[in-house]
Amino acid sequence: MKVRLEDVCERGSSNLMQKDIDGKSGGYPVYGAAGLIGYVDFYQQEKPYVAVVKDGAGIGRTMLLPAKSSVIGTMQYLLPKNSILPEYLKYAVQNMHLEKYYSGATIPHIYFRDYKNEEFSFVEMGEQRKVIAVLNKVERIIESRNQQLQKLDELIKARFVEMFGDPVSNPRAWVKKPLAAAITTANNGMARRGNDIDGDIVMRLVELQDGYIDYSNPNRIKLTEAEKKRYLLIDNDFLFARVNGNPENVGRCSVFYDIGEPVYHNDHIIRVHFDETVLDGTFASALLNSEYGKRQLRNHIKTSAGQYTVSQDGIGAIIAVFPPIHLQKQFAAFVAQIDKSKAAIQKALDEAQLLFDSLMQKYFG
Repeated sequence: MKVRLEDVCERGSSNLMQKDIDGKSGGYPVYGAAGLIGYVDFYQQEKPYVAVVKDGAGIGRTMLLPAKSSVIGTMQYLLPKNSILPEYLKYAVQNMHLEKYYSGATIPHIYFRDYKNEEFSFVEMGEQRKVIAVLNKVERIIESRNQQLQKLDELIKARFVEMFGDPVSNPRAWVKKPLAAAITTANNGMARRGNDIDGDIVMRLVELQDGYIDYSNPNRIKLTEAEKKRYLLIDNDFLFARVNGNPENVGRCSVFYDIGEPVYHNDHIIRVHFDETVLDGTFASALLNSEYGKRQLRNHIKTSAGQYTVSQDGIGAIIAVFPPIHLQKQFAAFVAQIDKSKAAIQKALDEAQLLFDSLMQKYFG
């Protein structure tokens, strides 16, 4: 049968602020949007409950939290009634995607009054336990796959340090010089926007991540021949995030590899191409996405009207290390082998996530 959310839980609120937690200690945890934020000597909830991020970043995110704990004021308590298990409630609310109820332009909010009438499939307590057991099992598989990917990323970083040392201390006395010494061409992308289902892939900032490119939801625009010629990406181009309202997102970068379909880029991205006899793109990605590379780039970020930017000149001024190219190529070959393993794990992860999503729809849709 179907029930409304407000039929199976009660709303609770918190007046705790971050300043109420700072410097405190105790045996009772306090949670915020990103998870555990501290411990205090009191608690607001006696039993396990569900919490929803109701203000700011991560709005709509749902958590199952333990007995004798609290949340800060940007979170909403959903307190289960006796007819529903807390974990079943968590999955039901998670499937509602409450972020769709947000309002507010500067700081988004969601309100219980707006989503309390959401309906979902409800079963008796014994069936709830069976549903929880199945979803828990799939979630453990997803978590395991994510951990495998994380360990492979850590392996790449460890191999980098093993081969090249820490670029901050530069113990192996590699040549250091401005990145401009290796850049042969550079250009910003197109300013035009659009979304045409049968157009060409035009990479946006959201696709360009630290060390990789996400093609899961590409943007497409119908381009002119002149635009295609000017903004086409070629194999081993190197891409930098040029502008963002968050300085942490400026300068993230990745090498581009041909995917068998033309890809272009918009003006939030700077494309450069390196002289491949002196700088390998895979090595450059590991270097520039390291703490050393991020520190270097921060020195060249400028701000204006609430936007943070880096220019082609700023990128060229980054001081990079230049080990012998044959060592860079050895590192790139190692990364290529690891990437094959990551691709297999990612495929298994995608399949597990698809299974989880379909089960959520089956149980709660």
